[in-house]
Amino acid sequence: MLPPTHPAGPSRRPILAALLTGAAFSCALGVASCDRAPAPPAPPAPTAASTDAVAETNTPIAPAAPASTASAPEAAPAPIYGTCEPGEGGSGKTYMGREISEVMGHFGVGWLERPEREREERTDWLIDALALRPTDAVADIGAGSGYFTMRISPLVPEGVVYGTDIQQEMLDIIRERALEEGALNVMPVMGRIDHCGLEPGSVDVVLFVDAYHEFSHPREMMESIVTALKPGGRVFLVEYRLEDPLVLIKERHKMSEKQARLEMEAVGLAFVENIGVLPQQHILVFRRD
Repeated sequence: MLPPTHPAGPSRRPILAALLTGAAFSCALGVASCDRAPAPPAPPAPTAASTDAVAETNTPIAPAAPASTASAPEAAPAPIYGTCEPGEGGSGKTYMGREISEVMGHFGVGWLERPEREREERTDWLIDALALRPTDAVADIGAGSGYFTMRISPLVPEGVVYGTDIQQEMLDIIRERALEEGALNVMPVMGRIDHCGLEPGSVDVVLFVDAYHEFSHPREMMESIVTALKPGGRVFLVEYRLEDPLVLIKERHKMSEKQARLEMEAVGLAFVENIGVLPQQHILVFRRD
């Protein structure tokens, strides 16, 4: 997520079959224009002698070729990604009708850690909305500098917090903070652009805060996250509200509830609720059944 800015504004075979059918019909009616040659006389019925002669030769008769059962090849599935003219803050790549945003690099740490963030976004309310249990394994996907990773850590003393990112610089920051604060349950995890880096069935809660809209491979990433979730595991998708024109964030860095539900349900997640407590963002909750 980037800092606020101004809002964006004929096959020939059927024809051949038809011609052949028409010719047969014309000949049957004795039409003069049919030039078909007269049929040859029927061969004489075989005699006993000729039948015996055939039997004595013992010549094998080749079996008729079986009728082809091959079906026509299926059409290739439509691609899930596309391209477009980049909009403000956009990457030019589309997914399910949405242009994926450009990515914020590690130089945006100052924006993530700004002192006024809690007051502006009520990040404390967001953490409360997670309703975490002490034993939960939580994955902070696209953790960045670990803003939420470090705040979640003391809430799951018997669990673990995976701070995942695809930038080594971000993971280095998380690791250093965890050492400084003695957060032994924090584990930095290197992901890929198409995989979260987590083991199957390893997490109870997945949190995205202003990160999902940047994923260059959202379908693959979400499939890996669904695999990483335990049965009944929850996904909290936090994004600036596209429906609200007063949220002064670039349009490509916002999402609507309708679009988020479309993309999450495409990978088999069930929508639970939209927790509407934050001043600018959705808290969209999904569950793996």
